[in-house]
Amino acid sequence: MAITLLVAFLIFSIINILFYIGYFSFSAAKSQNTTATNIPVSVIICAKNEAENLKQFIPNILNQEYSNFEVILINDASSDDTFEVMENFRDIDPRVKLVNVENNEAFWGKKKYALTLGIKKASNPYLLFTDADCVPESNLWIQKMVINFIDEKSIVLGYGGYFKQKLSFLNKLIRFETMLTAIQYFSYSKLGIPYMGVGRNLAYTSAEFYNQNGFATHLHLKSGDDDLFVNQAATKFNTAICFDKDAITRSVPKSDYKSWIQQKRRHITTAKYYKFNHKLLLGTFFLSQLVFWILFIGLLALQFYWPIVLGVFILRLIIQYIVFWKSAKKLDELDLLWAIPVLEFFLILIQIGIFSSNLFSKPTNWK
Repeated sequence: MAITLLVAFLIFSIINILFYIGYFSFSAAKSQNTTATNIPVSVIICAKNEAENLKQFIPNILNQEYSNFEVILINDASSDDTFEVMENFRDIDPRVKLVNVENNEAFWGKKKYALTLGIKKASNPYLLFTDADCVPESNLWIQKMVINFIDEKSIVLGYGGYFKQKLSFLNKLIRFETMLTAIQYFSYSKLGIPYMGVGRNLAYTSAEFYNQNGFATHLHLKSGDDDLFVNQAATKFNTAICFDKDAITRSVPKSDYKSWIQQKRRHITTAKYYKFNHKLLLGTFFLSQLVFWILFIGLLALQFYWPIVLGVFILRLIIQYIVFWKSAKKLDELDLLWAIPVLEFFLILIQIGIFSSNLFSKPTNWK
């Protein structure tokens, strides 16, 4: 039995290490030097009950150092002062255009319906998306994202991180999960297998949106306006990645475990609609992580071949740290490095809980 467990541990360790070696495609990547552009851009922000966040963050959008853009603000049937705040911005800046989704329309497609109305409102062919609780890291965000629309690229994947909070384990866990997800979708895109993006920082052309019939194939789902659209539309030929620090956006993270887990439950429901090869890659990576930790702890506790087990663990840790260190430098998340094994272990436990919960009940809507 002991030798069987050791062999299984070695097999799953090798599989997991191979994934991390594949992630070097992003961690070792260099930013592409591209010429500045002035293509017409529509920044699209959909908001539901986000009055205070809009007041705080929209000025950062309007102050971007880019001369050829408009801002489409979409009120998705809010019950607070969201639309009034949007009207105030429109009154002081002619670049702001509004879309107001009434309560009697909200059932049509939830956020995707509201976004579709916003896209139709846009005057420009290049669309840049973020959320109402997001702020760009710099006033060069638009410029850095849209310069990637070259060589027939119609989709640009950016990084949407979260604000840092000192002395908060939950904050580090949220940011670790976000960084790991970004490492994966950036790496697979570099390898010619783009599979998702995040709506906090995503760009595509209106032509690509209409070529895909918008969100029609998954309009009935509560989530997926970002990742499912990219999963459907992205190819190795039409997708670019942007990880320039000036192109990063930051969002307000959840402040309690219950809210964050509910958010992740909603996001994970879309993964089963990914293309088969994407599901296979993501599922195999998670399984290799899970089995690695189970067998590592079990073999170590039983003291079965512990020098070999510990040696494999250290080898994996070194490779993992190199990937995370190089990636964290790009994404400005270096403060997470010291706790990677702990964060990874707790994230796996939470993911198991989320998968189990989703089997028995459906998560709620986006707001």
